[in-house]
Amino acid sequence: MDENKELWQKCAAFHGHVCGGLTIGYKAAIYAIELLGITFSEDEDVVCVSENDACGVDAIQVILGCSIGKGNLLFHMTGKQAFNFYDRKNEKSVRLIVKKKPEGMTREQSFDYFQGLEPCEMFDVKDAKILLPEPARLFDSYECECCGETAGANWIRIQSGKRLCVDCSTKYNRFDV
Repeated sequence: MDENKELWQKCAAFHGHVCGGLTIGYKAAIYAIELLGITFSEDEDVVCVSENDACGVDAIQVILGCSIGKGNLLFHMTGKQAFNFYDRKNEKSVRLIVKKKPEGMTREQSFDYFQGLEPCEMFDVKDAKILLPEPARLFDSYECECCGETAGANWIRIQSGKRLCVDCSTKYNRFDV
C-alpha cells in the first residue's frame, strides 16, 4: 500500500470498512492524480465517470472531491471496473480499467492482492471513451399537477396538457411492450 496511510484511513472511514473494491478506487484516484496532474476538486474541474457503482467510487469521492451533488461524479453503468477521469482545465483525460486478477481468490486474498499492487500494475491505461460531460446545469422547478411534488424541468413530462413528474407520467416505449 502507498505511504499515505492517513488518506487511506479517510477513505476507509467514509466507506465504513476496508475491502478490495475500496482499494481499487483508492489506487485509481492516486493513479489519475499522477497521470493527469490533478488535485482535489473544489468545484467541477475534475470529473469522474465511473462505469460501476461499487466500493471504489467512495475512495474517488474522498480523494478527488468528485460527487453526485457537485455534478462531477457520473455513472455510465457497464458493470466494468473502469473509471474515466477528466481535467477540465487542461483538457486531459484517461480511462483506467482494472486488469484481470488471478482466479480462485477469496475476498481476503483479493484484498491482499490489490493492496500489494502499484497502480501501474493494477490498471490498463486507455483514452477515455466517453466524451467529457458538460458542466452541471441548473433547471427551473415545476410542481407535478398530479402528486403536487416539485421536480426539475428536465424531469417533467407533458401529458394531456399537464406537467407530470416521471413517477406520475405514463411510460411510453414501443420497444419494451
